[in-house]
Amino acid sequence: MSSSATGWINWLVSPGIFTYSFMQNAWLSGTIIAIVCGVAGFFTMLRGSAFAAHALPKIGFAGAAGAVWLSVNPLWGLSVFAVGGALGIGWLGKGARRDVIIGLILAFGLGTGALFLSFNNEYAAGAIALLFGQIVGVSTGEVIDTAVLAALCLALLVVLYRPLLFASVAPDNAEARGVSLRSIDIWFLVVIGIATAVTVPIVGALLSFSLLVGPAAAASYLTHRPSHAMMLSVAIALLSLWIGVALAYDTGWPVGFFVATLVVIAYAVARITAQWRVSRLSRVAPAE
Repeated sequence: MSSSATGWINWLVSPGIFTYSFMQNAWLSGTIIAIVCGVAGFFTMLRGSAFAAHALPKIGFAGAAGAVWLSVNPLWGLSVFAVGGALGIGWLGKGARRDVIIGLILAFGLGTGALFLSFNNEYAAGAIALLFGQIVGVSTGEVIDTAVLAALCLALLVVLYRPLLFASVAPDNAEARGVSLRSIDIWFLVVIGIATAVTVPIVGALLSFSLLVGPAAAASYLTHRPSHAMMLSVAIALLSLWIGVALAYDTGWPVGFFVATLVVIAYAVARITAQWRVSRLSRVAPAE
């Protein structure tokens, strides 16, 4: 390759952004979680489960803090607490206000996380990384763990797809056809818990909600066909995370900040586009 071509490449992208091993791990794990969040986020919006998607990453953070204190892989601590929180919400939420149950379990999770952090004063840097995300600390082993959890999450969504879609769109009809709404709800919360465990190590507990909900919310304004909305949600999540990882590498700022900002911009553009379409149709209709 000529020196001029190399100069143009270095101007467009920072050296090492695709060649350093930690960045390759970041690209791989980031792509995996964007796909998972794009698909799971579609059902999260369809079912109105945004508060649960907001709470479970924080509950999972407590598990990660406990895992570090016990010298265990934080991803598994995240998984246990996030899935445990999902099961708790699904079980205790029957016959009670769901938002109250989620709030109580969230408060318990945050309190437990604070307790675990108090046991290990040397965990401050790691806690900040889990709260706001990081790109430099993802090892090859963690990429494999992320891929395994993501495959499990997507496999559950494939199995649940038809009854989950039916129960989300027409719950009364689904129940009349013999679909157990409570079982579907609990299984879906487990899926969100697993998606949370996949997302937090890269984007962070405080901002993973944006990747899990924002792309799907933006897609809902652009199309009403489930398959199209799901694919568009995945596309928005991928672009937001890829650009966020590149900006985080260049600036050294938390990747979660960039991902959250890009998702908000995508959502705003989608809403403006939808409003423009409605106003355009309202002007055209009288003329016809």
